[in-house]
Amino acid sequence: MPAPSRTRTRTRTPTRAAAPLPDAAQDAAEAPARVLRQFRLVFNAVKTHFQQVEKKAGVGGAQVWALSVVRATPGIGVTELARRMDIHQTTASNLVRTLVAAGLLRTERKGADRRAVQLHLEPDAARVLRKAPGPFTGVLPAALAQLDPAVLQRLETDLTVLLELLQADARGAGIPLAQM
Repeated sequence: MPAPSRTRTRTRTPTRAAAPLPDAAQDAAEAPARVLRQFRLVFNAVKTHFQQVEKKAGVGGAQVWALSVVRATPGIGVTELARRMDIHQTTASNLVRTLVAAGLLRTERKGADRRAVQLHLEPDAARVLRKAPGPFTGVLPAALAQLDPAVLQRLETDLTVLLELLQADARGAGIPLAQM
């Protein structure tokens, strides 16, 4: 009988894998990354829309929106345009100045207050609006307008908390996304 082999068989000690997180803990740990991806999707959808607007219409998204507001309300003033677009009046004035220089808008001064201007489309503006893909307000404002009021209220409340953590500059709220 042969003698038993003295070769030692090495047994590998299994490396300890990290214990899997319980489902709720793992879900909570992954939540920030999922929400970040959602923000990226929102921003990319907005960016893609504005790129399509500029490519097809030849002007930026905020300019198309301004033209659509003037088309809907001939003779509107700059202050009212700013209010309807929910932007700062200075931003609206700059938009108007650009659109007048491009030959898409004209201004008139009528009435008792000659300082106030009324805005009217030039013929080329109608062509720009026909080429531009909708919605003229942009995809984000259009989507927000379609949300259920309770969902919109929750979103507003939750974004307020996020903005406080970011210490966001409130002045940025008056700048159209198309100009960012």
